[in-house]
Amino acid sequence: MERKEIEEKVREFLIDDLEVDEEKIVPEALLKDDLGIDSLDFVDIVVIVEKKFGFKIKPDEMATVKTLAQFCDYIESKVG
Repeated sequence: MERKEIEEKVREFLIDDLEVDEEKIVPEALLKDDLGIDSLDFVDIVVIVEKKFGFKIKPDEMATVKTLAQFCDYIESKVG
């Protein structure tokens, strides 16, 4: 799966499922501070990523992920 496709799928579920404002979705956006993703949203993200990308997120691997770009990097490392 190409990076562009990963970014598009992430953008879609952030807007559709988590109701993040589209203009906030930029690579350098901080997941918690800028996009407002909290621990309950993270549970949803785990389910969505498993369904859309076919792997389970491991919380310890996500510990260093702070920005949207890092989140896409993480997904790319799993599906690439």
